[in-house]
Amino acid sequence: MDHPGTFVLIVAAAVLAPLLAYGISRWLPVPLVIFEILLGILIGPDVPGWAHTGQVIDVLSELGLAMLIFLAGYEIQFDQVRGDTLKRSVGAWLIALVLGLVIGTLLAHGGGFDKGVYVGAALTSTALGAILPVLRDAGDLRSRFGSVMMAMGSVGEFGPIIAMALLLSGRAPARSAALLAAFAVLTAAAVFWALRPKPPWFSNVIAKTLHSSAQFAVRLVVLLLVGMLGLAQVLGLDILLGAFAAGLVTRLVLQGAAPESSGTVLSKVEAMGFGFLVPLFFVVTGIEFDLEALLGGGRVLLLLPVFLLLFLLVRGLPMWLLAPRDLGRRDRSALVLFGSTALPLVVAITTLGVEAGRVEPGEAAALVGAGMLSVLLFPLAGLRLRAGGRAGDGPGGEGGARGPARAGRAERVRGSESW
Repeated sequence: MDHPGTFVLIVAAAVLAPLLAYGISRWLPVPLVIFEILLGILIGPDVPGWAHTGQVIDVLSELGLAMLIFLAGYEIQFDQVRGDTLKRSVGAWLIALVLGLVIGTLLAHGGGFDKGVYVGAALTSTALGAILPVLRDAGDLRSRFGSVMMAMGSVGEFGPIIAMALLLSGRAPARSAALLAAFAVLTAAAVFWALRPKPPWFSNVIAKTLHSSAQFAVRLVVLLLVGMLGLAQVLGLDILLGAFAAGLVTRLVLQGAAPESSGTVLSKVEAMGFGFLVPLFFVVTGIEFDLEALLGGGRVLLLLPVFLLLFLLVRGLPMWLLAPRDLGRRDRSALVLFGSTALPLVVAITTLGVEAGRVEPGEAAALVGAGMLSVLLFPLAGLRLRAGGRAGDGPGGEGGARGPARAGRAERVRGSESW
């Protein structure tokens, strides 16, 4: 049974994290998730030993993971990711997957291909939710660079989830592909329903209950999430896939049926997710973080800088090679840095790997630690490259194709920080 003091400590850490992030933002913009994980470490068994996980906290943490991936799916706007840029993004990720599987298996240290899949999938991920606020603040979200980064980042969030569903089911590849196809068909049916015009009463109920105790739209969102999670589980697929698909379907439903209310509904769902479940997941991740193994030296400590470099090699190199030709050298380098930023999916994937007994806690700690460093270092370096490129480019220089980018930067996009 969970000790009630542990739950109080976890919630207190979740409250303290944004205060710390706000306080230090005057000197350094540190993502909130870093403080949530660090505070979890500080109250966990490897430091004072105040907090220990239990059955109830583990269930809430799983819900937080599902909500995290759900909001990631909602965040992706596939209508803005298309054409040649999408093809290049998929190609870059597929190359990264091959590199990640090979390197992950070589680093598996006797764990075999399954461990290699967990490690390799983590190396191909992109923390799009951590990057978007940075691009918003820089005015780059609607620039040419921002649209390419959105495409690369979207595939970097969606791809690892598909890879894990295909490669880690324990079934024959043909059967896994058939079940994944069945899930895709059922998801497509949900999308078809979401895109169909809804009767007037549907949007009226959403609007009338938006600020009442009924909260029809929020309950519908929860039903879609639980339904897609259940469908994935029945088909033997990973819950990450169900949560991600639920986010995609929910976006279509809300924007199609009640576009004037979709922003308010999303804010309510984000309040439930980012206000409680998601920070709980990250604090619990910190509590379960194997700090002793990481600081004990040896192979685990050595893996941390190795994984940090592998993010750049596995995820970044293919992006450099397949980036659209109208991006100059500095923008390509910035794309590599932004695209190699990885943490939320790394935490999610390593959590599942440890629970399955395929990834050792020390290795998971090294991967998560490298992800934390990537979030701290790569976006700032990418911004400096972008700033230097804008300052040095003339009308016909390397950034000659950046006229639309400058126009995009003129329109500041306001939005709340996610992840």
